Amino acid sequence: MSHLVLVMGVSGAGKSTIGTLLAARLGVPFADADDFHPAANVAKMSAGQPLTDEDRWPWLEAIGAWMDRQAAGGIVTCSALKRGYRDRLRAGRPRVRLLHLAGDASLIGARQAARPDHFMPPSLMASQFATLEPPGPEERAIILSVAPRPEVIVAAALAALARG
Repeated sequence: MSHLVLVMGVSGAGKSTIGTLLAARLGVPFADADDFHPAANVAKMSAGQPLTDEDRWPWLEAIGAWMDRQAAGGIVTCSALKRGYRDRLRAGRPRVRLLHLAGDASLIGARQAARPDHFMPPSLMASQFATLEPPGPEERAIILSVAPRPEVIVAAALAALARG
């Protein structure tokens, strides 16, 4: 079965780390949503300004286009904090599974502070948590804690994907 997984969560949750490891274990392509941002979005976030929905729509469309090209499966990261963003990314893509990396602000804040070269400053963490609409049961998301080591999280994700 080809898996098409959208790894979601706030900045600093470990989406890139888990996504990369999961893609390697499944033998499918990996894409990081950060690479789909237009330069204007990166500049805005680097300046400590949160993105608006209008800023996000072209970014989400680019991510969706990448998913459409992954006939054999793939793993893509995207914060996808609002239900509307996830709905847009899943529209017409029934095989997309959500993997929500969930954690508390203190743990994720510590992780954000430890990555000084990232364009998303820790000062925007509060806006990330304020925006987050956790997936509801009807979204059938796999929800995993970010507290364990990455290998443990990936093993749990693989087991959940195998269960369908």
